[in-house]
Amino acid sequence: MSEISPALLEDIRGKFAHVDSCPQQGPRVFFENAGGALTLNSVVRCSHHYAAIPDNQGRDNAGSHDLVRVIAKAKKDMGDFMNAPDGSFFMGESGTELLFRLIMNACLGSVAGGDVLGSTLEHPATRSGCARWAKIAGQSHILVPHDDATGLVTAQDYAPHVTPDTRVATILHTSPVTGMAVDVAAISAVIRKVAPACFIIVDGIQHAAHGGIDIASYDVDGYVISPYKMFSRHGYGLAWISDRLRSLPHDMLVGGPKDNWELGTRDTGAYATLSEVVRYFEWLGSQVTDETDRRAKFIAAGQAIHAHETALTDAMINGTGNLPGLAEMAGGHIIGGADNPAREGLVALYIDNVASVDVVSALNAQGIRTHLRKADHYSGNILDPLGLDGCVRVSMCHYNSRQEIAQFLTAMKQIADPDAGRGA
Repeated sequence: MSEISPALLEDIRGKFAHVDSCPQQGPRVFFENAGGALTLNSVVRCSHHYAAIPDNQGRDNAGSHDLVRVIAKAKKDMGDFMNAPDGSFFMGESGTELLFRLIMNACLGSVAGGDVLGSTLEHPATRSGCARWAKIAGQSHILVPHDDATGLVTAQDYAPHVTPDTRVATILHTSPVTGMAVDVAAISAVIRKVAPACFIIVDGIQHAAHGGIDIASYDVDGYVISPYKMFSRHGYGLAWISDRLRSLPHDMLVGGPKDNWELGTRDTGAYATLSEVVRYFEWLGSQVTDETDRRAKFIAAGQAIHAHETALTDAMINGTGNLPGLAEMAGGHIIGGADNPAREGLVALYIDNVASVDVVSALNAQGIRTHLRKADHYSGNILDPLGLDGCVRVSMCHYNSRQEIAQFLTAMKQIADPDAGRGA
């Protein structure tokens, strides 16, 4: 599939709030999507509508009945979008909190002893959850080393570490630091071959905005997203869990429904915004395929997003028009390599002669929003082995344009070599 057409891109951009300007800063290019994607205008309207409704779920009145209907529809919509015909969805405080909860219950509910397996590529949400609950459950926490050069971890990397005693395993779908997506299905297959009863939990938070979620094909037990990174809003996370994970002992009210994982009343408006997000993906799919099947439209939308974001990252790395790309920049380095097919809309870079914090600041001064990743508890697992104290994360989504790439490259050329073009 080819890059999204200019006409369709204009329609897409019209559906998002603050697509080209910041309420505080004014005009700006938004390349900080990995920190939180733009919000759909329909989500903003939906949130406003439900914030005013006083009714709660579970009452015998028309308002309450409609809230229950809205929640059920959102769960059905997410099941269709993520291709999850079985299992169930529920909300929590955040994606991080949900990963901790799934890991906790998997560790405490699995057979005593054994191992909890993850990788050094992972976000601290899973690494920290596994470190804490493996220790409490009397299990060993094993981390599979990722490849520093590619920013990836593969099924072949996992394979030597899987044993029949592997009780719980975690997989990061896409890295928020390197931007590389891993083959979840292949890693899961390697685990299941040796440890079929293992509980497998996936961090899909960074991947979600790029489309192409297919839970039925992964053979996993948990998949977690943060909706604010998938065109919705802050304040909640969403988890899918398999039937067997749902049946494990978990926090619940005494005498309450045994399969309920939600603690307290959830925000119906948050669920409703998910239906708006799914509606958007379905609309996008209908613009790039003649298929009428809903799943086919979701697949087409994911393919279009991937193609457009690949074109954007290729332009950023290799150049566009008469502007040289990052690969040609003197003193410039791209984490994960310039040519890496696993990349999803994100380029992490550093420059030999300019501190990354100063690059981010200089870009921001020119109205280009990026982010500094420091070698801290969030990104040290990626940056420390490279000997870096920080890098510049430039993260895109399918609503970004080639013109914005050109603005970025023009600014980067001046930042990397401020004396260029001044003459003798």
